[in-house]
Amino acid sequence: MKTVFVAGAGRMGAGIAQVAAGAGHEVILYDLTQELANGGLKAIDKSLQRATDRGHVTSQEADGILQRITTTADLSRAEPADFVLEAIIEDLSAKKELFGELDGICREDVILATNTSSLSVTDMAEATSRPHRFIGIHFMNPVPVMQLVELVRGLKTCDEAFAAGEELVRGMGKKPVAVRDLPGFVVNRLLIPMINEAVACLDQRLASAEDIDRAMSLGANHPLGPLALGDMIGLDVVLAIMRTLHEGFGEDRYRPHPLLVKMVESGQLGRKTGVGFYDYWG
Repeated sequence: MKTVFVAGAGRMGAGIAQVAAGAGHEVILYDLTQELANGGLKAIDKSLQRATDRGHVTSQEADGILQRITTTADLSRAEPADFVLEAIIEDLSAKKELFGELDGICREDVILATNTSSLSVTDMAEATSRPHRFIGIHFMNPVPVMQLVELVRGLKTCDEAFAAGEELVRGMGKKPVAVRDLPGFVVNRLLIPMINEAVACLDQRLASAEDIDRAMSLGANHPLGPLALGDMIGLDVVLAIMRTLHEGFGEDRYRPHPLLVKMVESGQLGRKTGVGFYDYWG
């Protein structure tokens, strides 16, 4: 059993905390306020209730998971952690600032990890005095359901840290793939441009949003069409990753489509705002 400190109690952080506690680890779930941290715990409780109703876990197992999670708004609670997993907003400056603070709090032997979906692990590691013990652990959303984890090695990541990260995620029941530290890694480098191209198809009136999604669901066996998937991810997140790809590679094929930019600027972000390519208010 290890002590895992999860920084960020939003959807991803709460999901990471749930699977870490489910693997038997003691979890400290942190956010900027106690209210936000407690909100993450409430989300975990709801997730476990759904899992119990579906027979995926017993009520006793769910209770055990909740008992292994404590919440806090005190960053110094990271001091005893064996692993620190960051899952805050996808903003490089914010992540580097957080890791700079954690670097002055955590034990020398801690493994620091970011759940970034596209940003440079190497760049973040340089905000600390221990880039050799820094890795990327990119969980897929929703974390309790999706098996894949992209395990990202920064330029200075040591073999010991990488192996420890792999052991941790395998213990959570996840299947890691080893990935180099390049923009978007594997999943988002393939997935996000596909969503961007679906936006272009919609803007060109090639087909309706429903038919574009139906074509990919029925023709390519995707469980969710690209436009509906973009709405689920959050179009602001999709745009941020497209911009990371475009800036990182400097190629026009990664240029965000103007319609995607306009939708984000107008606050049409998908499920989180109730409207995106589809209307979720009805």
